[in-house]
Amino acid sequence: MNNIPFNKPYFTGKEINFISETFNNKKIAGDGDFTKKCHSFFEKKYGFKKVLLTTSCTDALEMAAILFDIKEGDEVIMPSYTFVSTANPFVLRGAKIIFCDSQECSPNMDTSSIEKLITQKTKVIIPVHYAGIACNMEEIMVLANKYNLFVVEDAAQCIDSYYKEKPIGSIGHLAAFSFHETKNIISGEGGMLVVNDPQFIERAEIIREKGTNRSQFFRGEIDKYGWVDVGSSYLPSDMIAAFLYAQCLSLDDIQKKRVEIWNSYYDQLKILEENQLLKLPYLPNFASNNGHIFYIVCKDLNERTELIKELKNNHISAVFHYLSLHKSEYYLNKHDGRDLPNTDKFTNCLLRLPLFYELDNESIKQICDVILNFYTSKK
Repeated sequence: MNNIPFNKPYFTGKEINFISETFNNKKIAGDGDFTKKCHSFFEKKYGFKKVLLTTSCTDALEMAAILFDIKEGDEVIMPSYTFVSTANPFVLRGAKIIFCDSQECSPNMDTSSIEKLITQKTKVIIPVHYAGIACNMEEIMVLANKYNLFVVEDAAQCIDSYYKEKPIGSIGHLAAFSFHETKNIISGEGGMLVVNDPQFIERAEIIREKGTNRSQFFRGEIDKYGWVDVGSSYLPSDMIAAFLYAQCLSLDDIQKKRVEIWNSYYDQLKILEENQLLKLPYLPNFASNNGHIFYIVCKDLNERTELIKELKNNHISAVFHYLSLHKSEYYLNKHDGRDLPNTDKFTNCLLRLPLFYELDNESIKQICDVILNFYTSKK
């Protein structure tokens, strides 16, 4: 029986060649030729107004917090069912996090409950598109326009995902993507800030370059550069960009394979949902599926724990995901006390199955057979 890991990074074969090219050119610092190629790729493929590679999605969100001028006492609305990186960049600048519950049918934030969370102190809404499946961005942008709020899409899991034919990440004022080794296309660590609102483009370049106007200098727009704003060093080495560019060139192939794996899981396990034994991912009619995560929702924590053990006994690694941020050790006493039952349900019941490019049909069947047998025996 095969040992099946939860994740396995996929290498296209071109990564080492492109990295060697940076060595040969003796250009390995940030904003080199491969960084420019990545920027151009994403801007052309998805119509993003401005793209800036960063060292992580977290750093892209830190840039967003600076660009939005977050100050002590500002309020930021985001889901509780997300990674701490969604919150930390805004907490670091003094914001109070107002957590929104998930939908009953989906880990994504319940957009119908956002408006009642808005106060005079609210400044930003952060939709997190869980598993690459879009939140209802139309409802969110209507609220943002009504109350003069900013929107940054946490699109960490969302490369090549769409909302009503619009690429995720192209709708909010800003968006942040991840290229961590667990994502669809990777650079080990790495991220990307997308700037859709032109008012933020010039300052985003400055913040990314330690608060200097160095980017303008290298384009020949000014004759010297200096310290003009706050900032930090958010740009990755061109070696990281070279690795990422190799992945970009294989994006369509990677996406095709991941979606095939996702669909195979769905087809083999849907009988369990039909018999009301578990829940499968909910895909609303306005969202596409980019094959990032395939998850199931168990009845309760005990059932999930038993299933994880059963899968492990069969040499299969399946893992749960986020712990409710509103109940975290750090934020529990800062939270306003509201119950977020759907968030807690996904914290206790959601289980992610292995999904990576080289996962073959035999392994998928092996995983599904264990799950089917588990529920059949319970029934």
